Amino acid sequence: MTIANVSNPNTLTGAPVRGSKGEKLGKIDAIYLDNATDAPEWAAVKSGLFGGHVSLVPLAQADWDGETLTVPFDKQALTAAPHHDPDVAISAADEDELYRHYGLSTGRSADRSATAVDSQASQRRDLTGAAGVQGRDTSGPTTDTAMTRSEEQLRVGTQTREAGRARLRKHVVTEHQQVTVPVSHEEITLEREPITDANRGNAYDGPAISEEEHEVTLHAQRPVVATEAVAVERVKLGTQTVTEQETVSAQVRKEQIELDNTDGAGNGTTRS
Repeated sequence: MTIANVSNPNTLTGAPVRGSKGEKLGKIDAIYLDNATDAPEWAAVKSGLFGGHVSLVPLAQADWDGETLTVPFDKQALTAAPHHDPDVAISAADEDELYRHYGLSTGRSADRSATAVDSQASQRRDLTGAAGVQGRDTSGPTTDTAMTRSEEQLRVGTQTREAGRARLRKHVVTEHQQVTVPVSHEEITLEREPITDANRGNAYDGPAISEEEHEVTLHAQRPVVATEAVAVERVKLGTQTVTEQETVSAQVRKEQIELDNTDGAGNGTTRS
């Protein structure tokens, strides 16, 4: 569907804009109408972080499917487009420069005078009084009796990105351990006992005078060392979320409305 067939161009405000290859270019901030024909002619497209960049895109070759506006341009073309102050009407010179940038013909007759073109450009406006569309005119027959004051407000969000990585790794180290172990050993002792009636028979058993040998085997304990692999704990990686406060700042603009008393009545200039 072409833009010319849209019954209420204001419904396009906030819709996504995609390029010829399907890449996302931004969102529609406002629709500009040709005051002579009331046909949609330009779209202001917001792009960049927090919608900080606004580019004007011609609608002559745009398609609208009811949800998304598709234009035959890429992101580079929108980024490099001549800047236009959204608070100032689109002049004929602005249009010529934009058309040349996008490689399009202005479609104006060669015999139209500069005065007529400038006059029409000064009357160019977007949807008057429609929600989501800002007025661009100075005072005249296309404006009402009220002036709208607008201001920018910060819209702060968060973005999750990779901040680092942690790896759990196991390796073998050798350390020296010292343990005290009690050990025992046997030593020789001499036991002397007198001759009594109880041992007298053993004492006189054998020759009266002789040579003898008695042998005793001694025993001793010694430490024996061995190792055994024993599971002592299990370790695994996990994550926890820590919330902290971070302050961000940016420049915002706001409009101020001043009342100038030229007839000397009242208290002079009032600002809001």
